[in-house]
Amino acid sequence: MARIAGIRRAIEETFQTAKGEAGLDHYQVRQYAGWYRHITLSMLAHGFLTTVRAKKGAPEPGRKAS
Repeated sequence: MARIAGIRRAIEETFQTAKGEAGLDHYQVRQYAGWYRHITLSMLAHGFLTTVRAKKGAPEPGRKAS
């Protein structure tokens, strides 16, 4: 149970970061197709930003450097 709780926290932090950086929460739902495109592109952008940040060795926003 503790392992699952730790995973959940990491997922929630990822979504919070995506909301702030990639505009995950900036779409007002009108149709499913538009919502799906927006979410897909936002998550793709977040993945790209995370990959670039990892290659540079910079910490994620909101996390302390190790």
